Amino acid sequence: MAKSMVKRRGRDPDVTRDKLLKAAFEEIYRRGFQAASLDTILAKAGVTKGALYHHFPDKAALGYAVVDEVVKGLLLERWGVLEPTTGDPVTALQQILRGRVANLTTREVELGCPLNNLAQEMSPLDQRFRKGVKATFDIWTGAVAKDLLHGQAEGTVRRDVDARKVAAFVVASIEGSFGLAKGAQSATMLRSNLEVLSSFLESLRPMHKERPSKRGGSLASGARGRPRE
Repeated sequence: MAKSMVKRRGRDPDVTRDKLLKAAFEEIYRRGFQAASLDTILAKAGVTKGALYHHFPDKAALGYAVVDEVVKGLLLERWGVLEPTTGDPVTALQQILRGRVANLTTREVELGCPLNNLAQEMSPLDQRFRKGVKATFDIWTGAVAKDLLHGQAEGTVRRDVDARKVAAFVVASIEGSFGLAKGAQSATMLRSNLEVLSSFLESLRPMHKERPSKRGGSLASGARGRPRE
């Protein structure tokens, strides 16, 4: 019994920290970082102000942790960045877009993308926020570019495609679509934009099946999933 109590107490700080991060994410997502209320966060988390400052020295540190530990994981999972690399990235991206269209929530239309919201609000004001947001965008863009390069090696993506530029365009199109839909409060607009993006991706396919690149050999047998962040 004593060992069990010690073990449970040892986990309590982590549980408290997780509660704070979850409550802070919800408050920041709805109100923005600057308007987010620490009192509301504490009430939702069910913890004291002393517990908050035990884990985070100030509100800014809590915000940074929300970006790095909550928003980052949410976005990378939502957009398939944590999925294994595929030899047909066009189809994989289209499936992700169709899934987002099919499972779109009212909350996403009302509040937009949490990462993009913070990029717009905090990047001009706080370098630590800007770098945290940029790091997630870079991981996302880099993952799409990596998949497109893999597709070029497998002959499923045109070789004249600039993988990095197209990857940046895809991410920008997604984030812009969420921003426009939020401003218009229109799920129809968001669905339409994502469907148009899916159609654009079709243009990345070669007219005829291209032979896999011999440079470095075929990647099919050695493909590995991306490491989790």
